[in-house]
Amino acid sequence: MDAELVAEGAEGFPSRAEIDSRRVGSGDLFFGLAGESADGGTFAEAAIGAGAWGAVVRPEHAAGLSGCWVFATADPLRALGGLAREWRRRLGARVIGITGSVGKTSVKDIAGALLPGRVEASPENFNTEIGLPLAVLAAESGTETLVLEMAMRGAGQIAELAQIAEPDVAVITSVGPVHVELLGSVEAIAAVKAEILADLPAGGAAVVPVDSPPLEGHLDAVPRLLRFGEGGDVAALGSEVGTTSMEALISTPLGEQSFHFPFTEAYNLSNALAAVAAGVALGVSPAEMAARAPRIGFSRLRGERLEMGDGVILVNDCYNANPVSMRAALDHLATLDATRRVAVLGEMAELGPDAAAFHRQIGEHARRQGIDLLIGVGEAARDYGPDELVADPEEAAELLAPQLGHDEAILVKGSRSAGLEAVAVALDELLAAPVEDD
Repeated sequence: MDAELVAEGAEGFPSRAEIDSRRVGSGDLFFGLAGESADGGTFAEAAIGAGAWGAVVRPEHAAGLSGCWVFATADPLRALGGLAREWRRRLGARVIGITGSVGKTSVKDIAGALLPGRVEASPENFNTEIGLPLAVLAAESGTETLVLEMAMRGAGQIAELAQIAEPDVAVITSVGPVHVELLGSVEAIAAVKAEILADLPAGGAAVVPVDSPPLEGHLDAVPRLLRFGEGGDVAALGSEVGTTSMEALISTPLGEQSFHFPFTEAYNLSNALAAVAAGVALGVSPAEMAARAPRIGFSRLRGERLEMGDGVILVNDCYNANPVSMRAALDHLATLDATRRVAVLGEMAELGPDAAAFHRQIGEHARRQGIDLLIGVGEAARDYGPDELVADPEEAAELLAPQLGHDEAILVKGSRSAGLEAVAVALDELLAAPVEDD
């Protein structure tokens, strides 16, 4: 941790790393991280009082602390990453690092289910410079494979995460116009995503889409390259979609294999190809992965399929949104067997100066796909050209509830900042409420 030992505590080792003093329990190692509004080091005394095994804080907060192991360091966040890197090495686990403009959480979820042995995967959104090391430190001795998601908010951040995780397999799910406002161009986004490839070991591998021109200039030096998608090293030779599942025949360098997937979306088939390619890169047989495919489950708010009333299906896909994922979600909505298809769309954030054009193109795509009703939520959603524009998620639910009939399909999607998860909650409450007689 590159820290100075200030005070000693009880024998033994910490059981868990924690950054929130309110959640500290007996045996935890507390990291006092500096935040935008407060310095976590000021809460170290409270963490010790709650039974912390130790505290990692800046020197000015370490003075006078006792009753546990106290470590002083100029940068507790850097200490957190350093400890996680050392633990990753001592685990001896194989590590899959996953980044990309869309699909990285779903690929992480699928890979975590498909791979054999003791597998630990990043929980929910533990994909930042704070979340990723916490995910690594949560892995217990005996873990054979770590599947880690890596988010990006600027140049150098993927490199920082890769230096902690030291992936054996680096997966780039896609490169698209996400974070254009921050980085300026798709090419710049590709360069940042490609940071995950820089320090692959000699026996490592990169997994990338077949068709991703912005990445091409970054692939020459990778030790081994596996492409997924039509015509790639890992590809779907055919698929058959049922009501709640999909059968797909997948070709790989290790042979062909039939998979039974518990999803129906075409975009999740692409995510599954990336996950299978990561497994192949580690030498896992397609048959081993196929046997585990029925166990696949997804993180909340990512394509959740909810039953809402009499024959109404709501696809709750509101964790995030960008032009690529929005098109894919609308394409899936168009395939659902329903008498009416409704899209409730919030803003796609961080798209830069072309944001209005991107929103307009998505609205046009929804029309081409035959979406019957397009509801925009929030002022930025005006650019979709919606049939109805409402101010907030609750108003969207109030608009929808009285007009829902039988066999309808609803897609709810927008960037996390739009808070569209409230649509499903409000709609469920409205549909469950007793109808009052006049």
